[in-house]
Amino acid sequence: MLSQQSKINIIKKLNLIYKTNKREKNLKIYAEEIFQVVNRYNKFGKTGKKLKVSEKTSVLICYGDSLLNNDKEKTIKNLKKFYKKKLENIFEIIHFLPFYPSSSDSGFAVKDHYQVDKKLGDWSDIYKLSKSTNIMADIVINHASSKGLWFKNFLRKKSPGKNYFLAVNKNFDISKVIRPRENRLLKRISIFEKNNLLWRTFSDDQIDLNFRNPKVLLRFIKILINLANNGVTIFRLDAIAYLWKKSGSKCVNLKETHEIIRLLRIICNSLKSKPIIITETNLPENENLSYFGVKNNESHWVYNFSLPPLLIHSFLFEDSTYLNKWSKNLPMTKIGNNYLNFIASHDGIGMRPAEGYLNKDNLLKLFKRLKKNGARLSYRKVQGSSKKVYEANITLFNAFQKTDFDKKGKYFLERYISAHAIMIAFEGIPAIYFNSIFGTSNDEYKYIISGNKRDLNRYKWNKNRLEKLLNDKTSKQSVFYQKIINLIYIKKQNKAFHPNAKRENLNMGRKIFCFKRTSLDKKQVIYNITNLSSKTQKLNYNNKFKKYKNLLGRPNISHVLELKPHQTLWLTN
Repeated sequence: MLSQQSKINIIKKLNLIYKTNKREKNLKIYAEEIFQVVNRYNKFGKTGKKLKVSEKTSVLICYGDSLLNNDKEKTIKNLKKFYKKKLENIFEIIHFLPFYPSSSDSGFAVKDHYQVDKKLGDWSDIYKLSKSTNIMADIVINHASSKGLWFKNFLRKKSPGKNYFLAVNKNFDISKVIRPRENRLLKRISIFEKNNLLWRTFSDDQIDLNFRNPKVLLRFIKILINLANNGVTIFRLDAIAYLWKKSGSKCVNLKETHEIIRLLRIICNSLKSKPIIITETNLPENENLSYFGVKNNESHWVYNFSLPPLLIHSFLFEDSTYLNKWSKNLPMTKIGNNYLNFIASHDGIGMRPAEGYLNKDNLLKLFKRLKKNGARLSYRKVQGSSKKVYEANITLFNAFQKTDFDKKGKYFLERYISAHAIMIAFEGIPAIYFNSIFGTSNDEYKYIISGNKRDLNRYKWNKNRLEKLLNDKTSKQSVFYQKIINLIYIKKQNKAFHPNAKRENLNMGRKIFCFKRTSLDKKQVIYNITNLSSKTQKLNYNNKFKKYKNLLGRPNISHVLELKPHQTLWLTN
């Protein structure tokens, strides 16, 4: 049962969120409904596997249909069989990207938050897998599909859906709004005998929800508890930063949004499954880190969004300057909070997190190089009619393929594996995209058909074909798979790779990137030393590492460290 203190905290948060909403005079009705659904779940609800964060924790990012099969078996069952055979001993968590019925954006235009897309499977598939593996799922909270029941009911003034979507009038000041896309933000529509403007942050098909209506917040609390009841233990709050809109403001990171996350945190802490919240905020670093909360009372985890663009830049230009500056300034996490480290996902390489580190010239050079490697650029609108690059759409395989120093791509594999070694060794929890495990290249065919730039990095494998390639030890897919899973396997054996183990940045010059990890009990030290260049580098350290061993192989460790082109060492005492 909910404690009295939890009830008081929930009521306080509702009052903080809706204190300016004069139409809602009695929030106690909503509070009571929250108490009821929480207590009902705690009494009768099911739970998935509970997560204990350690050096063994890592995340597999995938779609429910990342693997296809020729037979009629549902794709989640298909993926589960492959996972049990090839990945279960490596990953503790599966992050399933949206598995709901959807009308666009590969699942992120949700039509029904209470259903699993029939092509993928059903709730029993999710729950059965959750008994042995931690499941992370998206709560697509900022918007919903224009083709779903909610929006149809919104237009008819019927429930559920009545007043669920954000419609503003012409007096709403949008001059300072921060945009993540270049589509038209508002669409004029004549409903309810008024000329309303519908808010569409991301696309014409994704209509923003109206969180000024407490019923919308209550609805998502029920969705969260429904997911928990189906075995989900980690909730990814998609595009959460854009949740609350206020005339004349930037309409991003508003205080009401933070209060809503604090409310969700209180609710998660009150559930018997003790689920974890992770916020997806593809923003400049200070804004992103603010989602831990001033008192670490918001998100348990935040995405380490600055890592992908800075790490990719450092390898392509053989220069650790900006990566070092970032790593040195990045605050250490506290127990209970974690960075989620990644360098590839279903989206592109976000560029807003590089703001403050890479200047205009650096970015132009990076875009030029990535375009040579096969990238397409996606843009966002800024004030006036101008636009800026929001993300580079490209697979990680293509991104590392060639550089201005290695124009023939001689060392593409070394770059690829060392980038993963850094990400896996860095403070936080590593998350690896399904396609990255196999060195998947740009899906040009899908892009030509769909015209969606993000489809370059959303390839769907045929299960039989992939397994056949993995059985051939000489295939590209097998080589990448063996090297990537070996890195995670080694990580799991070493306590200095605990997500909260101390991290210390060490500057060894532009061609080297180095940091030191120290286990929580201070018994183990690991140095991650990476040669970012396509030439051998020698470091004289006067026998400092003579008694250390390299977890990634057997270098000649004496008074001189010799690093081959793009080689990473994990040196431990």
